[in-house]
Amino acid sequence: MPNFRYISWSEYGNLAEALAEKVRADGRRYDLVVGIARGGIPVAMVVSDRLEVKIDIVNVKSYNDIGKRTAPRILSTLVEGVEGKEVLLVDDLVDQGDTLAFLTKYLKDQKPKSLRTAVMFKKPWSKTEPDYFLEIVSEWIVFPFELGEAGRQRAAMDSTLQAEK
Repeated sequence: MPNFRYISWSEYGNLAEALAEKVRADGRRYDLVVGIARGGIPVAMVVSDRLEVKIDIVNVKSYNDIGKRTAPRILSTLVEGVEGKEVLLVDDLVDQGDTLAFLTKYLKDQKPKSLRTAVMFKKPWSKTEPDYFLEIVSEWIVFPFELGEAGRQRAAMDSTLQAEK
């Protein structure tokens, strides 16, 4: 069973602000922030607000359960066009990197002027290197907006472990 790190709302807000500041400090100007649903939406909202840039969302499914990955697939896509724009793709974290790599290719195929990526957390085993990140972590991060889901999944994992004994 993975180790869990629970992020409070206060810590989440501080992390989102820190990521926005890290991007701003780079000096690049962006035309569009693209948040990856589900976890990337709140942080993308903060980043787009602080950078004073439009936001759009792409909805991708990459997990069935804690630690159970699926091939990334787009459930819903952008309203804004990215062609010729400076685009920042934002998510909460990059684990193996499949989702970020998948969406990077998807967006590059639409011919933005540039595309960069930003996440709060990066796993040390990620195959994809984001342009901006705050921390390298090995734990399973539980964000404040997923406490109920994580609790239910953790209880199910505990039940499975008990049944196997």
